[in-house]
Amino acid sequence: MMPPKTITVGPAERPKISRDGRIMVISIPISMRLTGGRKKIVTPANAAPWSPPPARVDNTVVKALARAHRWRGMLESNLFATVRDLSKAEKINEAYVCRVLRLTLLSPKITEAILSGRLPDTIDLAKLLKPFPLEWERQEASFLR
Repeated sequence: MMPPKTITVGPAERPKISRDGRIMVISIPISMRLTGGRKKIVTPANAAPWSPPPARVDNTVVKALARAHRWRGMLESNLFATVRDLSKAEKINEAYVCRVLRLTLLSPKITEAILSGRLPDTIDLAKLLKPFPLEWERQEASFLR
């Protein structure tokens, strides 16, 4: 997976006031980061932070996490005897169901980060569906730092 592409636009300049004093033009340097098919405006790397970054809730990850817990509940309540039965009923590939079910093994800190929008930009559903360690400390080291 490639890192997000960042495009920086414009230098910082002092505010300019029109001759009549009614209009003020302020130039602010910005960077546009392309992540997951979306454009996000961020401050350049060398600029001082002026506000906390807004939470970014990734709805695809939240939906997958909700599905994983729903499917786990169905399996634990014996609604379906096997993952194969579940995948047939849901009309979803069995291997995909298995990968999504692993999301129920994520540490509480990672689950909280997903739901509160504090998951790093570098983590998306594709990365979460790849094999990860079962130990919560190792998960947090690879996903949250």
